[in-house]
Amino acid sequence: MSDVSLDLKRWVPWMRRAIQLALLAEGMTSPNPLVGAIVLDLNGNLVGEGFHAGAGKAHAEVAALAQAGDKSIDGTIIVTLEPCCHHGLTPPCTDAIIKSRLKRVVVGMIDPDPRVSGQGISRLKDAGLEVLDGVLKQECETINREFIFRVRNGRPWGILKWAMSLDGRVGLPNGSSKWITSQSSRNKVHQIRSKCDAIIVGGGTVRADDPILTSRGKSNFEPLRIVFSRSLDLPKSANLWDTKIAKTIIAYGPDGDEAFFSDLPEGPERLSLNSNDPAELLVSLCEKGCNKILWECGPELATSAIKSNCVQELVVFIAPKLLGGESAMSPLSTFGFESINSSYKLQHSFLETKDKDLCWRLIF
Repeated sequence: MSDVSLDLKRWVPWMRRAIQLALLAEGMTSPNPLVGAIVLDLNGNLVGEGFHAGAGKAHAEVAALAQAGDKSIDGTIIVTLEPCCHHGLTPPCTDAIIKSRLKRVVVGMIDPDPRVSGQGISRLKDAGLEVLDGVLKQECETINREFIFRVRNGRPWGILKWAMSLDGRVGLPNGSSKWITSQSSRNKVHQIRSKCDAIIVGGGTVRADDPILTSRGKSNFEPLRIVFSRSLDLPKSANLWDTKIAKTIIAYGPDGDEAFFSDLPEGPERLSLNSNDPAELLVSLCEKGCNKILWECGPELATSAIKSNCVQELVVFIAPKLLGGESAMSPLSTFGFESINSSYKLQHSFLETKDKDLCWRLIF
């Protein structure tokens, strides 16, 4: 093994700790990434640690250096993401690192943001610091998968969730669907919501279920609740119109009848779109700072979202029940495939049990 490989391996346990710190803010940092940092003194002793808690708050490096104080002199900082070198809501982290008189910076992954992307490392090297990068790179990229996707694609990472019976039904022919899965599965859904920036439903879901779409207290930052409607044929009274608990956005295309808003209670925000394409909606949500969104919609909107490449991950809850019925509801409408070879192929990601149910996560 080369000297470089040995040196990188030396920092692996500390980078794992930095990743753990970063994940403490999961679901709270958008549009920023998750970042954790560790500071060691010149003897390799832990003297500071921190994580980025949210946009506008101290970055992980700054928090860790503040805790370390003068003990950081000639020491090492281990950080999951390349330190920023631009002025945003906070000053550049590279400046804070240089002023702290550290000797070494160990980086997990390069920041994909074009305002940084290698420039932070160059700035540190130009200031005379030793910089090592690529320590647990894959793990660091995994925790920021959604951030990376948004920066590179201009729209948030999309998760589509549904719950169904073993024979693939999401409800009975009469529309009854509560409850197919267990309370444990529903609690998992609330947990998933708590890590997302927005939840999207269609008008049919609002009319049929009158949902609340919150994390049920699992997060202090409730996600945006988005109603995506073609026609604005929506009930005048709905749980989502009450924005005291969480914000609601009503998004609609060119066919939407804006007379709907005439006597709607104040609170929901309007978002007029040029089309009914889910991709346009997601571009708007990207501009609002969303890294990750959750589709909890009916079959037509779910299918449209997949066709528009607005779904990167599936979360499917499967209950050990048989509902049957040719006219019973399916989670998706038709894609128009004429051969099996044309179908979407997904990659297995994670399978877990929730009470008697299965929860299967897959990646497109």
